[in-house]
Amino acid sequence: MPRRRPKTSRIRPRNRPKKSRKNDAGSAFQQLVDIMAHLRGPQGCPWDREQTLASLRGFVLEETHEVLDAIDRNDIATLRGEIGDLIFEGVFLAQVSADEGHFTVADSLNAITAKLIRRHPHIFDPKGRPLKTASQVVQQWEQIKAKEQTDAGERKSLLGGLPKALPALLRAHEIGTRVAAVGFDWPTTEGVVDKIEEEVAELRHAASTEGAGRTEEELGDLLFSIANLARKLGIEPESALRKANEKFTKRFNALEERVHEQGRSVHDLSLEELEREWAAVKRLSL
Repeated sequence: MPRRRPKTSRIRPRNRPKKSRKNDAGSAFQQLVDIMAHLRGPQGCPWDREQTLASLRGFVLEETHEVLDAIDRNDIATLRGEIGDLIFEGVFLAQVSADEGHFTVADSLNAITAKLIRRHPHIFDPKGRPLKTASQVVQQWEQIKAKEQTDAGERKSLLGGLPKALPALLRAHEIGTRVAAVGFDWPTTEGVVDKIEEEVAELRHAASTEGAGRTEEELGDLLFSIANLARKLGIEPESALRKANEKFTKRFNALEERVHEQGRSVHDLSLEELEREWAAVKRLSL
């Protein structure tokens, strides 16, 4: 089994569907669906036929991160292809589900279309209440969602549907977004900053007097508060942290190169020397 599934552009089924009309999203999507059905069919690809919902999980995650990476780099040319790969993963999952007799990709598309119409009454319902801000839209979305669950006889908590597999920082952001939709939020951004300062003081105290367990708890509280600050500022914290990681990596790589050009290694430098080289790199605005 290959470590990485071939990209869709490399697939060459014997009975290729007719090419879609340029800029016709419907025809292009149908062609992709037809190709996937062929790959999973009796005359298709052995590897594709062996895949399950569980085995595709890693590919979905990988393609998601590749889309995010292209966005972070503002690489629009790459983003075009990565979006296609991510859409393909959805089609692949739907085809596996269809083969198992559960639902088709059309069922999934109809479900999301109906959901978008239901949860945007301010756009699609002539009697809908006009909304002017994004926060009002989020609040209405959560209210409609809660009513749908009640009408369906479901008793899900407000936070019950959040996947535990989400990255922790992103999950913290989403938790804050959901509870804010019902009014459980700091009135101002300054209130979150005050909370962060409070958590920093508690972390200092725990680190110096209360041991590893309490220190970990206080550090978690601090990170949770920072995620909420990002939400109040309209910043997605995972994206912000990825950018910070890339900036630090770029600067440290430059530091290593500077030291190498001096005939030395970073392993041989003292902390004072490393900080001096770091300051020099920062002055270059890297």
